[in-house]
Amino acid sequence: MRLRATLLLLGCGVAFAKGPKYEKPAVTTPQNWQTPAPWHEAVPLDSLPKGAWWEFFGDAELNQYEQRAMAANQTLQAAIARLSEARASARVTASGLYPELDAAARATRERLAGNRPINGAVARPSPVTQNEFTIPFTLNYEIDLFGRVRHNVEAANADLQASAADLENVKLLVSSELAADYFQLRELDSEIAVVQKAITYQQQGLTLVQNRHTGGAASGLDVAQQQVVLDTSQTQLALLQQQRAQFQHALAMLQGLAAAEFTAPVRGLETRPPSLPLIVPSELLQRRPDIAIAERQTAAANARIGVAKAALYPSISLGGSGGVDSQAISKLLNAPSFFWSLGLSALEPVIAGGRNRAQLEFARAGYQEAVANYRETALTAFQQVEDALSGLTTLESAYQSQQRAVVDSEKSLQLANARYSGGLVNYLDVITAEEQTLSNEREQTQLLGQRMTTSVLLVKALGGGWDSSSLSAVGVKPSLRQAVQQ
Repeated sequence: MRLRATLLLLGCGVAFAKGPKYEKPAVTTPQNWQTPAPWHEAVPLDSLPKGAWWEFFGDAELNQYEQRAMAANQTLQAAIARLSEARASARVTASGLYPELDAAARATRERLAGNRPINGAVARPSPVTQNEFTIPFTLNYEIDLFGRVRHNVEAANADLQASAADLENVKLLVSSELAADYFQLRELDSEIAVVQKAITYQQQGLTLVQNRHTGGAASGLDVAQQQVVLDTSQTQLALLQQQRAQFQHALAMLQGLAAAEFTAPVRGLETRPPSLPLIVPSELLQRRPDIAIAERQTAAANARIGVAKAALYPSISLGGSGGVDSQAISKLLNAPSFFWSLGLSALEPVIAGGRNRAQLEFARAGYQEAVANYRETALTAFQQVEDALSGLTTLESAYQSQQRAVVDSEKSLQLANARYSGGLVNYLDVITAEEQTLSNEREQTQLLGQRMTTSVLLVKALGGGWDSSSLSAVGVKPSLRQAVQQ
């Protein structure tokens, strides 16, 4: 009869385990992006490579660095450890779904005093020396009638999925930071080459002016002005080389290497921004790991409302004990040595100073906070995509006009040199043309670097090819194997 009653309660627990049904919060989503063509909507054939989005740039050196970072970056290793912690924590929570069976063993030898108190005995007791051998078992099981355990498991699984999404987010952050630093390094290599070329030209110009000064065709002022230009360029070169060293050190750290262990070869920026596929705004909600983190945290907060609600109702537990107890170890397994008991207990909160009601209000407020954070994360994602798109469009236009500026400044420099050689202008016009040419060439190189880093930012804003559907396979499910584990 007791077993039948227990099974009946377990069956009713499914009906009584009520809690708030989770629905993904609605987010105001634009129909399309504000920035017009040349961007196009992605189709499966040209979408970003999942897990290795950087391959879209077609740079073998970048691919090598990214692969090393995915294997050795310490921030990423910490995220992997956090995921393992979350999985273990979810299994700890899921253990509440199963009964707990404990066993012990005890052997004692004792002497009872002859003058011990007696209750109703006629004769005075005598001293007794005896052995006792006991192997007891205890059974505890909470009948999840009102869903406390089940909602705790739901929250733990949602937290586990949020941790899995966090790992993907860390991968995206590390890989995008590495790619951005890599293209900055390559841009600096190109810019350094421009300044070095200018220094070579300026040294030749200084030699020319010095020779003209020796021959009386140029003044000492011309020589001094050219020397100032050369010194300034050499200063700029030193500062650029310092910046390059810092980006090289950053690349080493991102790859899990000491700064002294890594040297990036000098190579100018030759890659051009690829034509990136663009997903629609509604699909972005499934592609951003940070949005997935916020959404899973919202699901966990919703499940905790169910936990808080269950605290308002009785906690029902099935308990039992049994084992063997004998004075002689040889008789330990005889039938008379066995004992057992089985029963149900219920704990109903009556007066708790409003604690349980306050915990329910706390859980509901936490859910509202999680919903707001989820929507804010989504809005931030939309903003970041728009920023990257408008940035790429503007930078492309600026780069094209800067190319024309470089060509025009080179013509101006040639003309200034010719006019100076003919004695039509003073050397200040040549210096001005040199500075304009150097400035325009550096600006062109910087714009190309900005276009590459902004392309990386766009890929990052689009989620790097990740898809939240992979989270459905992450979670702890009840299993017979866990039920019989320690």
